[in-house]
Amino acid sequence: MPRYQYETSPRKQEQQYKNAKEKEFKVIEKKQQINQEKLKLEKAKRRKQVALVILAFAALLVISYRNSVINEEFKEIQKQKSQLATIEKENKQLEISIESSLNLNNVEKIASEQLGMKKQTGAQTVYIELPKEDYVETSAEEIEKSSQSLIEKIMNIFK
Repeated sequence: MPRYQYETSPRKQEQQYKNAKEKEFKVIEKKQQINQEKLKLEKAKRRKQVALVILAFAALLVISYRNSVINEEFKEIQKQKSQLATIEKENKQLEISIESSLNLNNVEKIASEQLGMKKQTGAQTVYIELPKEDYVETSAEEIEKSSQSLIEKIMNIFK
């Protein structure tokens, strides 16, 4: 209920106006503070999101690099296995060729053609008779054992 004054009093109206303005200003300041806090929270959230995205990207890069290293090593292993298979195959072929060249007919052929050897005839055989005497002599020496004790040996040294 407003009070009526018969006099004109601009001061009271100004004071009410100032109070209303101050209240509006305080409300506006609070709204601005709340908005600033919201902006700070949003910036913090954005920073966290950016950090998570960068972290995820780094993790993917590490995984990708690891997979490429594994692929290179796998290719190297496969290459080594194929080389091993070819070497084993060559080794088997060489073993077979050596076994075939060790055939008795091949040995005779090489001996006669390259070395000029011939088969032995009965006229080339010479028999030797050896006497059946034994030429080993037994030793007649006796081995002397010393029956002296350790103390006697020491005493003989000082004599």
